[in-house]
Amino acid sequence: MKLHFDQAVIIGVGLIGGSLGMILRRKQLASSVVGVGRRIENLKTAVNVGAIDRYVVDSKEAVKDADLVILATPVDTYERHLKEWASCLRPGAIVTDVGSVKGELVERSERQMPAGVHFVGGHPIAGKEKTGAAAGSEDLFTGRRCILTPTQQTNPQALEQIQALWQEAGAVVLTMDPQLHDKILGAVSHLPHAAAFALMTALIEIRREVHGLDLAGHSGGGLRDTTRIAASSPEMWRDIFLWNRENVVAWIRAYERSLGELRQLIQTGDAAGIEKMLERAKEEREKFPIRT
Repeated sequence: MKLHFDQAVIIGVGLIGGSLGMILRRKQLASSVVGVGRRIENLKTAVNVGAIDRYVVDSKEAVKDADLVILATPVDTYERHLKEWASCLRPGAIVTDVGSVKGELVERSERQMPAGVHFVGGHPIAGKEKTGAAAGSEDLFTGRRCILTPTQQTNPQALEQIQALWQEAGAVVLTMDPQLHDKILGAVSHLPHAAAFALMTALIEIRREVHGLDLAGHSGGGLRDTTRIAASSPEMWRDIFLWNRENVVAWIRAYERSLGELRQLIQTGDAAGIEKMLERAKEEREKFPIRT
C-alpha cells in the first residue's frame, strides 16, 4: 500500500501535530498540509519551521477537501471541534487523534462521524515539556510506541492507513482496546504526572516552613528528575485527569496507600521494613524498559 494523502489537515499545530506535519511534508506523504489553530503567531511559526504548507482560520473551510484530519488539541475540546466541522467532511476522509485518553472519547468521536467518514483513535507515547510548533521534531516518534485503539466500528482500511502513517513516523505501533488503554496509561503516565504536580505543590508549602529558602537551589538530580514532568501543560493535563478520572482516582488511592505504608515505617523507625519496601521497589524499577 502506497501511503499518500491529497490534503492533510492538522487541528492544533503544537508539539505533536507540528512534528507529524514535518514528517508528512518531508516524506511527501501528503500533497498539502494545512494547519488550523487558535494562535496565528504559532501558525506562522509552523509554516516557518516546515510543519505545514499553509494555515487557515476557518476549520470548516480547512477540512472540506481533506482526506486526513489529525486532531491534536486538548482532549476536552474534541467534541466541540467535531460538532463544528465533522459534517463538512467528505466520504472516505479519515479523522484520527493523538490524545492521551481514549475510552469514552473514542466512542463519542465515532458518533460524530458522518456516513462514510472514519475515525481511528491514536496515542503516540512521546513528547517533551515544551509546547508549540517550534518544539516540533521529525524524529520525535522514532522508536516510541504509538497505541491505536480500534473498535468494532473502525474501518479496516482506515486503520491500516493510520498504522502506516505512524510507522512512517518511526513509531512502534500496537493496538489496544480503548478502555484498557485508559487503565494502563492511567497507571504509567497519568499517575506519575499527578505525583509530580502534587510534589511541586507540596514544596510550595514546605518552602513557607523554611522561611522562603530557595529549595531548588539546594536540590540535586533527584528533585529535577522526579519533577521534570510537572513542567508539562496544565491545560492538557487538567483535561486528561478529568476525562480519565475513574482510573486516575483509583491509582492515586493505590499510591496514597504506598506512601502511607512508607510513612508509617519511617515514623515507627522500622529499618528492616523500610529496607524491604525499598528493595521491592528497586527490583520492580529495574524491570522497567524505560527509555531515558
